[in-house]
Amino acid sequence: MTHAQNKRLEEFYNLNRELIQSYQHNGHVLLPGVCPPDELQAFRSTMLTIVENVRREQNLQGRISDYSAMFTQATNVWRLDEQARRFVLARRFAKIAAELMGIDAVRLYHDQALIKEPGGKPTPWHQDYYYWPLDTEHTITMWLALVDIPRTMGSMSFVSGSHRNTAFKPMPISDTSQRYFENIIKEEKARIVSYELKAGDATFHSGRLLHSAHGNTSANRREVMTIIYYADGTRLLAPDNEHRKVDMEVFHPGQQAGELAASELNPVVYSVK
Repeated sequence: MTHAQNKRLEEFYNLNRELIQSYQHNGHVLLPGVCPPDELQAFRSTMLTIVENVRREQNLQGRISDYSAMFTQATNVWRLDEQARRFVLARRFAKIAAELMGIDAVRLYHDQALIKEPGGKPTPWHQDYYYWPLDTEHTITMWLALVDIPRTMGSMSFVSGSHRNTAFKPMPISDTSQRYFENIIKEEKARIVSYELKAGDATFHSGRLLHSAHGNTSANRREVMTIIYYADGTRLLAPDNEHRKVDMEVFHPGQQAGELAASELNPVVYSVK
């Protein structure tokens, strides 16, 4: 990544009030052209190399379950390569996250490269927040398309407004979560929004939002980079399930419940100050 490219990743994306309000009301938003093409292609090459190395080493990276039927993933790629570090820690992306949530500063929770191979199974309905030991409503994921992603390749679907529902039974991604949330969606006649993305587009969604992804019925790989942010000043919850316990150990090493969620793996990546 050249100096000029790196500089562009520090330039801010122009968010208008309508987009911010749409996110806060629906819990999700699609933003076109979040990453310019040259930066995207430079990072994509690096990311694919990292993912291949992780796959070859069969490194589960602290995960409890192997989701290989749904996708291949590599976590915290910013720790594995300097170019990936500059990309993941870019203020351009982090400022969008802060503005959408309406807060002054965000920390990195972790990044995740996700590859859904041709034939990859659908990702069931779920809430990301179930996995995170973070005592805050202010969590958000950027889901950045590294290639064009039509519906047939495994695009995302969101249940609008579901981030405001606190009555859902907590559960991990599974066939059980698919059945449970599918029934609720039908009963409540909830509004489902599905996006198709061009390379460089990104969706942002709340950690509490119900979402899923279609299977990849195309002949091409679905290549996505995700970055998760949360509000600076957040404290750690006492883990109430095994997944949160593992996340605490992996992404907040050496920390305890009640402490500020601020390990060396969670730098502040944007602040208005």
